[in-house]
Amino acid sequence: MFIAILTYKKPLSEVDRFIAAHREYLVRHYAAGDFIFSGPQTSRVGGVIMMKADSREAAETIIAEDPFRVNGIADYQIVEFTPTMFVAEELKTFLL
Repeated sequence: MFIAILTYKKPLSEVDRFIAAHREYLVRHYAAGDFIFSGPQTSRVGGVIMMKADSREAAETIIAEDPFRVNGIADYQIVEFTPTMFVAEELKTFLL
């Protein structure tokens, strides 16, 4: 499992120009089963994407397609982790 932490490096006016394209990217990867959840940081300085990928390289390849990345809108920190506790039993299905 991976968490991608996005940090905007452009003003929000620039971020907003690419929101529609970014959301289309998210929808495509949700449909492919890559993304588990995503959303903006509360202070709107960036966002967070939880993703399932076979390797760090695969996660980086997926993130490289994000219009925010392609257009230099955000920097990304990718954190790999192993979930060991769950709030709901059905969340274990994401590990398969």
